[in-house]
Order: sequence, then C-alpha cells, then structure tokens
Amino acid sequence: MEAGDWDRKYAGKELLWSVEPNRFVAEGLAGLPPGRALDLACGEGRNALWLASRGWRVRAVDFSSVAVSRARELDREGAVEWEVADLTRYPFPVAEEDLVLVSYLHLPPEPMRPLLADAARALAPGGTLFFVGHDLENLEHGTGGPQDPDVLHTPEAVAGALEGLEIVRAERVTRQVGERAAIDTLVVARAPGA
Repeated sequence: MEAGDWDRKYAGKELLWSVEPNRFVAEGLAGLPPGRALDLACGEGRNALWLASRGWRVRAVDFSSVAVSRARELDREGAVEWEVADLTRYPFPVAEEDLVLVSYLHLPPEPMRPLLADAARALAPGGTLFFVGHDLENLEHGTGGPQDPDVLHTPEAVAGALEGLEIVRAERVTRQVGERAAIDTLVVARAPGA
C-alpha cells in the first residue's frame, strides 16, 4: 500500500488500532531499562506512547501523515518525537538507539532486507531490535493481515536480515482475533557490546 492508501484508511475511523500497545511489544519490552528508542511504522503511536510512558526517549516514524497527526493528538505531553517519512528512504542513525521497534511493517523482500539491515546498524552497543509482523503461515492457517505472500514474514527471513546481531528469539506466535488465531513472526535480536 502507498502512503495515500494508509492516509485514507486512517482517516476512515477515529482510531484504526487500540490505544493499548501491541501485546507482544508490552510483554517483550516491559523489563527493558529505558533509553533511546526508534519506532518504525508507528501508525497512530500506540507502542511509542507506551514506551514514552515507561521513560523511553522515543522517535516514531510512519509514512502516513494522517496516522502521525493522530499520534500527535494522543501525545498530549509531547513525549514523543513524531516524524512523517518513507522508511525505504529514511536516514537511519548509526549506533545510537537502545531499542529499534519494527511492528507490522510489510514490504516486499527488496526493500525490506536493506531496511532491516539499516535498523540493525541503528542500534547502540547492547541495543535491542524487536520485530513483530504477520507471518507467511497466516495466509493458510491464520486470520487477517495482508494477503500478499511477498510482504509477509518468516522468523528465518527476518533473522537472516539482521547480520551482526545476536538472535535472542525467532519464532511464530499466535494471538486471538475474534474466534480465530492470527500467526505472527516475532524476532528479538541484540547488538554486541555493553
């Protein structure tokens, strides 16, 4: 989908997603000490706002100006630095972030692989990359999400794009969506160093 498609999707409802963080994000990051975080494909900001409420200094990026505008409205304290940008052309920082969060970003293998490599290089020594997105198996055995297999993930493909990082966790996870389960790829990786 193009940015304009997402703008129309976000403009169609009050909030497209809940204000609560993604459950895997909340479970996986609750124990991490706060630092600098970069939230990629932040949407309406639910994960970025949750991180900020836990003491993180967050920069959140999405290519939908409507989504980022909504996120700014929800951020009454101005706790997050919001940015509208195309992540395939984004000037990623190098070795600065204690956390890079990639939540439900779906692109074809090119440009997804180089984007993940850039996200990995953005990590400071010892930093964490946390990735969650719709898994390829979701097409046949799950529910919801994109229906194009070229933009769906596998734990192996995501982990394979994170060269130089220690893969802490790479697996398929499920979450209930109504009466069915959705299947997601979940990958957690760490940069070497202190």
